[in-house]
Amino acid sequence: MSSETQAAPKRRRWLPLLPLAVFLALAGVFSAQLLSGRDSSVVPSALLGAPAPDDTLPPLVGMNLPGLDPSSFDGQVTLVNVWASWCAPCRQEHPLLLQLAGDERFEIVGLNYKDRPDNARRFLGELGNPYSAIGVDDTGRAAIDWGVYGVPETFLVGKDGRIAWKQVGPFTPEIVVNTLLPEIEKALAVR
Repeated sequence: MSSETQAAPKRRRWLPLLPLAVFLALAGVFSAQLLSGRDSSVVPSALLGAPAPDDTLPPLVGMNLPGLDPSSFDGQVTLVNVWASWCAPCRQEHPLLLQLAGDERFEIVGLNYKDRPDNARRFLGELGNPYSAIGVDDTGRAAIDWGVYGVPETFLVGKDGRIAWKQVGPFTPEIVVNTLLPEIEKALAVR
């Protein structure tokens, strides 16, 4: 028997341990993520700190409101809420948006995502309209530019026209009080 033939079985002895080593490595990575204390529901956005997308959208016909015009963000704090009439969580968060609309320190504008105009108008007719402007994104192209994962999502745009904060999913009273309002206060304080 040659020395090469004897070395081959020694090299193969560790092969059965390879799956165990891979499993332990993955388990370590997953454990580190779980124990890191990070909120796994927070979806990072590459747009934070970047200028709001320059997508001008037409108005929702029949609402007598302007469309979405990014130039209107300059000099004021704006919440851009991405919503649709077919979105159940949008219906859930809508009463909170109506409450927020009473705060005159900032604007709430809507980005109506892949919706039928009649359905969108009916939705707002039933639940009320918190928006000072509504832009229609019937193709979904503007939502892609905004980095939308799904509806509802809301972006806080600062006075400088940059995205200061992002909420993925519907607002809850806790999110509004503990996160959104402090973020709005920070955005209002920036000169």
